[in-house]
Amino acid sequence: MIKHTMFAAAVAAACLLGATAARADLLDDIMAAKKIRISTDLAIPPSGMMDASMKPTGSDVETAELLAKDLGLQIEWVQTTGATRIPNLQTNKADVVISTLSVTPERAKVIDFTEPYAALESVVGGLKSIEVKDWDGLKGKKIAVSRGTTQDTALTNRAKDGGGFEVARYDDDATMVTAAVTGQADFVATSATIVNQIGVKNPARAFEPKVLITTFNLAMGVKKGEPRLVAKLNEWIAANIANGKLNAIYKKYHGADLPANMRGAS
Repeated sequence: MIKHTMFAAAVAAACLLGATAARADLLDDIMAAKKIRISTDLAIPPSGMMDASMKPTGSDVETAELLAKDLGLQIEWVQTTGATRIPNLQTNKADVVISTLSVTPERAKVIDFTEPYAALESVVGGLKSIEVKDWDGLKGKKIAVSRGTTQDTALTNRAKDGGGFEVARYDDDATMVTAAVTGQADFVATSATIVNQIGVKNPARAFEPKVLITTFNLAMGVKKGEPRLVAKLNEWIAANIANGKLNAIYKKYHGADLPANMRGAS
């Protein structure tokens, strides 16, 4: 009788665990709620920003809005900075990150990525009036960077290897750009798009890309263990790369097409 009772209890526990596992699917939860929580930095134009009416806009915002529309969902925006994008997934504050999130091996250890939906050219930019052609030209310079970004990692590693420059870290892209606009920083490490935006904010301090760090694929981020959600997002990305909608969004805000290999162009 004792063995029978123990067996029955074990079966009941297994069934309970199985039911929990079956229910623990983020895609089902999103579709049932008819709402998707998307984490986007709204202070990094032109990818994410607020328009004159204080409404979110930008290439990442429009990408998120198209995704939600196609899936029949309402968006709940989860504001973020570069440093809080991944924690927002890990702490269940957001379902998906669409926020210039570049794919790196380190990040892939803690979150899952979709296929790329866009690309980002990572550079060190500086005042046009200062001539710099390569990394050697940056020796003795101070480079501003947003904390926790891939640019921060790249600069930190290069500085350890005798880069000869100083790294000044800011909490987010908005404060880093403000430092450049107001004269606190003559060099920044960020995307080429953001570098070009500095001169728009202050024409007297026009910046330009100086040194290429790398070109990253940008993907949507999802917490580990949600393969059905990743597959659904990948299906959507493939369809909207093929129909040209994602390229149109990127070109609208960044002034250039997505890389030819991403678009399937020759």
